[in-house]
Amino acid sequence: MVEKLSDNEREQLLEPLLEGSNGWTLTSGRDAISKKFLFADFNQAFSFMTAVALRAEKMNHHPEWFNVYNQVHITLSTHDCQGLSLRDIDLAAFIDKADTGRTD
Repeated sequence: MVEKLSDNEREQLLEPLLEGSNGWTLTSGRDAISKKFLFADFNQAFSFMTAVALRAEKMNHHPEWFNVYNQVHITLSTHDCQGLSLRDIDLAAFIDKADTGRTD
């Protein structure tokens, strides 16, 4: 069973994602984090999404996302525990590493 982040995990692992220019924000009305990405064109956006999709499939943890041309909006939350878990932290870290070709 997947567990929600503890208070200590939120402080140690989640807070760094939310601070500074990292771009992750808490999602209003639910225990989730979101981030918007802007790329130079559709090819860069789709390449990014493909890399994230392959990792998500390996993790068996799939993001909620929305794509229009060069924009990708991602929301992470673990449905199994109805909130944020270590899976979200791990996938967010991978997403940040995969984020190449940004224009913002």
